[in-house]
Amino acid sequence: MTPVLPQAVSSAPASAPAKTRQTTRQSYPNYKIIVLNDDVNTFQHVAECLMKYIPGMDGDRAWDLTNQVHHDGQAVVWVGPLEQAELYHTQLTRAGLTMAPLEKA
Repeated sequence: MTPVLPQAVSSAPASAPAKTRQTTRQSYPNYKIIVLNDDVNTFQHVAECLMKYIPGMDGDRAWDLTNQVHHDGQAVVWVGPLEQAELYHTQLTRAGLTMAPLEKA
């Protein structure tokens, strides 16, 4: 007769499901550059500054925005990441345009 051996009992806890780690990607906020109307700058100067300092700004778009500044009192001329927004805002300010403070888009 063959002896019956007791079964080995594990003292380790039952395996729990592995914790999964979720990564949430959050984009950086964009900022708006807003040019304000004033009684100092000419249409020509505003349009030229927009073409000079805002990348990809063509003449037609610059004149449309200049007219919007004149008729509506302001225009959003660029939206993008903070570092670039700060640069363009500073350049336009130094060129004499009247600027609103940067604000989140």
